[in-house]
Amino acid sequence: MATIRSRIRGTGRALPEQILTNFDLEKIVDTSDEWITTRTGIKERHISEADEYLSPFCAQASKQALEAAGIEAKDLDLIIIATVTPDQPIPATACFVQDLIGAGRAACFDMQAGCSGFIYGLSIADNFLRTGTARHALIIGGELLSKYVDWKDRATCVIFADGVGAVVLSAEEGERGILSSALHADGSMSDFITCPGGGSKIPVSHEMIDNNLHTIKMRGNETFKIAVRSLEAVCREAIERAGMTPHDVRWFVPHQANVRIISAVAGRLGWPEETIYLNIARIGNTSSASIPIALDELVRAGKIKEKDILLFAAFGAGLTWGSCLVRW
Repeated sequence: MATIRSRIRGTGRALPEQILTNFDLEKIVDTSDEWITTRTGIKERHISEADEYLSPFCAQASKQALEAAGIEAKDLDLIIIATVTPDQPIPATACFVQDLIGAGRAACFDMQAGCSGFIYGLSIADNFLRTGTARHALIIGGELLSKYVDWKDRATCVIFADGVGAVVLSAEEGERGILSSALHADGSMSDFITCPGGGSKIPVSHEMIDNNLHTIKMRGNETFKIAVRSLEAVCREAIERAGMTPHDVRWFVPHQANVRIISAVAGRLGWPEETIYLNIARIGNTSSASIPIALDELVRAGKIKEKDILLFAAFGAGLTWGSCLVRW
């Protein structure tokens, strides 16, 4: 019996036009270009305007991915958006996107796994496709994190950015597609990256806003240490599940959180610099959007060859982490 795999047929991305550089940040918070670049690798990031919101960016990236895949929106069976910054609490932003792109027959939902969200979404969609529940799926990683940033907190406001990436997955026979994935979480460290206010625990109120509980808080040093160890382990897990070795990986496409984390993980796995795709200097940390944005850049630059092995890996709030191995 032929093997059914979930193949990435098309990719797309959308970014706000406004760019905020490190030098711009020097004017609004106690920081410097040297401080930001040395600690994160970020030089600039895209930031949405006050009247911009997530779903139009998701629709733009989705239309690009559908066009690249040669698939019409009406043929989609499933739309998953990984995000922590939806248009609104109710309904799911995926439903808005379904309407914007004309995918009327697709089941839709949002899911949240922090920066690991896109990999979680890929794994969920992969199970739908391999079991025959769906044939074509749209997976979007999208964030407008600038809406949740405390612009007085230099530990976070210099890191986070806005953007959307999307991929179309199709169920196909053969060896191309998702080979393996691995997902993990540890809720005992949920306070490492958090936005405490706005939910049922601390509902929206004047007091909540006055106490700045509607913005992202992060324990950076502790997160850094755990991220390197966890990402190395989860990369090895996906590779071993597919019966491969780190040397089989042609492209490592990591979540663009911190260049030091990425370099440390790549060093532990023995990957040379030319194997790692980095766009963090230009894009910043777009959470669940960072991997699909990076992937779309790679694809449209013509750098990926047929049968190349790609590894995606991410670590984020929850804490969550995951990896996905793909044969192109």
